[in-house]
Amino acid sequence: MALSKSEIEALIRSLGILVVDNSQFMRKIVRNLLLNVGVKEVYEASDGIAGLEAIRTIGPDIVILDWEVPLLNGAELVRIVRSPSVFPMPDVPIIMLSSSGERWRVIEAARIGVNEYLVKPLSAQALFDRMVSILVKPRPIVRIGDYYGPEPRRQFTDPIRKPVVAPAPEGTSVN
Repeated sequence: MALSKSEIEALIRSLGILVVDNSQFMRKIVRNLLLNVGVKEVYEASDGIAGLEAIRTIGPDIVILDWEVPLLNGAELVRIVRSPSVFPMPDVPIIMLSSSGERWRVIEAARIGVNEYLVKPLSAQALFDRMVSILVKPRPIVRIGDYYGPEPRRQFTDPIRKPVVAPAPEGTSVN
């Protein structure tokens, strides 16, 4: 069942979003982007410990988390949150922010249970699209071995795929 544009907008307006970033400037940018796309409730935390506490007390609908936050970095925070026997809200959707789009970071974010990954600088449209993806097409939460989080889009057992050489078309010679 597809949602109409007005239903999606109403869903976005109803969200409570927690932004965890050590940079006050970046929190302000993300807050303004969220307000511009219609979010009414935006909460902030400046480090990983404050982020964990805010998740526990506020119960946000989505967490937007910077990779590099002090006291407890973004990856460590996600590992704690995605521990259902330890943390009270292990299913909260998490969008990881990073100033780096390095492949290993994106793979690591998927391995630890992040729902979406965004690279700074951030646009309102990219943020909106990731939130809509989480809300309209949520991936089920699964436990696969030690992994707990959104069902992987694909398996990530080998982070580096070996190139596949296509065979030469029939009737051509290969030198």
